Amino acid sequence: MTDAARLQLDTLRQAACDDECPVSRAARLIDGRWTTLIIRDLLGGTRRYSELQTSLKGISPKVLAARLRFLEQHGLIHKKVYPVVPPRTEYSLTPLGVGLSDVIQAMAVFGAALPRNAPDSDRT
Repeated sequence: MTDAARLQLDTLRQAACDDECPVSRAARLIDGRWTTLIIRDLLGGTRRYSELQTSLKGISPKVLAARLRFLEQHGLIHKKVYPVVPPRTEYSLTPLGVGLSDVIQAMAVFGAALPRNAPDSDRT
């Protein structure tokens, strides 16, 4: 780690982990398994609700709808509803959401280096 990077990290550590801490603010937006996986999928381009449901094995429709609503409310994704029958809804990343690309890529590199049997967090 460079001296400049160490200094920046030390400055972040000194900030209280509240609204003033940039890491804390970002973590609140992308907290949770499903949120990061939704963003990962949308980095590949626009997706319909059903495509996300299929891709995200194990997510309930209620949780998917809630996560999409949260991401839209916080400006990370855009929802486009087409006035057709049956209804068609598409989701895409906003420029703010696309800004998470490097974060998701770093998580992929980190995850690839983990042993396959790495334990899940206990989420306490």
